[in-house]
Amino acid sequence: MSTPLLATRPTRPVRLTALLWTVAGLVLLGLSVAVAITIGPADIGVGEVGSVVAAHLGGGASELSPIRDGIVWDLRLPRTLLAAVCGAGLAVCGAVMQSLLRNPLADPFVLGVSSGASTGAVAVVVLGVGGGLLSVTGGAFLGAVVSFALVLLLSHTLGGSTDRVVLAGVAAMQLFSALTSFVVMTAADAETTRGVLFWLLGSLSGAGWSEVRVCLAVLVAALLICGGHARTLDAFAFGEEAAASLGVAVARTRLVLLCVTALLTAALVSAAGAIGFVGLVLPHAARALAGPGHARLLPVTALAGAVFLVWADTLARTVLEPQEVPVGVVTSLIGVPAFVLVLYRTRSAR
Repeated sequence: MSTPLLATRPTRPVRLTALLWTVAGLVLLGLSVAVAITIGPADIGVGEVGSVVAAHLGGGASELSPIRDGIVWDLRLPRTLLAAVCGAGLAVCGAVMQSLLRNPLADPFVLGVSSGASTGAVAVVVLGVGGGLLSVTGGAFLGAVVSFALVLLLSHTLGGSTDRVVLAGVAAMQLFSALTSFVVMTAADAETTRGVLFWLLGSLSGAGWSEVRVCLAVLVAALLICGGHARTLDAFAFGEEAAASLGVAVARTRLVLLCVTALLTAALVSAAGAIGFVGLVLPHAARALAGPGHARLLPVTALAGAVFLVWADTLARTVLEPQEVPVGVVTSLIGVPAFVLVLYRTRSAR
């Protein structure tokens, strides 16, 4: 039964190419983070960034003033790192979901997780749910979990197939989007509405080290779990029946991986808001570089998503300086043309 899976093992040139892209991605990500931190109204060089980081990691005292040190360590560095973590996580979720659902247009928000997170955040900010004990991040996470639980319940009662999961996700997305709009329009004042809408479009302006640590921990756990199922994800490319004939527990595996991607998406959305198109577009770009094998695809996808969102956020906070553009607007402006290209490629492949 293992022969078809063995036949999908990459040749040595393919593995070498994927390794080179991974190494190049790591180098590019490091450079992107270092350079992005220097961009802004305060004139800070890459060397000064390195000095601040080294000082805070126990490598001696920083030569920068306390204000400039705070700009690097407390403002720009956690924001840039959170952008990298969110970009990597959303892209990996997209790659896994596109394989599980066998739908090239699937992305992390197809399960309604983003809409549920938005409703949870709005409930805390506008309605005061939690009585002050629940933060916006906590409310968003709970809303995302409730939305995903509803999707699982609906899809299970409808038969549990991949198309039923997608349809249940669309229904949940519309439901929670309507609830969010209703609450904002009926219970929020103008200032609160503006702040909520800005968050709903995706924003990394409130990034701190606590968000970076939580999201990074969830991302690492998700990567380990999804990476451990890389060969299983390869089997899903042949269809559910073929995967089952190869010994894959289709229903259980799909449930586990969908739960992992939903929880990762919930954590990222609760920290940064709804950032669209990263999980839709970047997996396709990574496949063109690393091939379809998930052992190679997942790390390249994560690095591509991280680099992309670092620069998207840099553009968002500087293009109309001092005014900030929601990063979700930037990713959508870039992602929509790429989405159209994916549609055309999907159509020509049929």
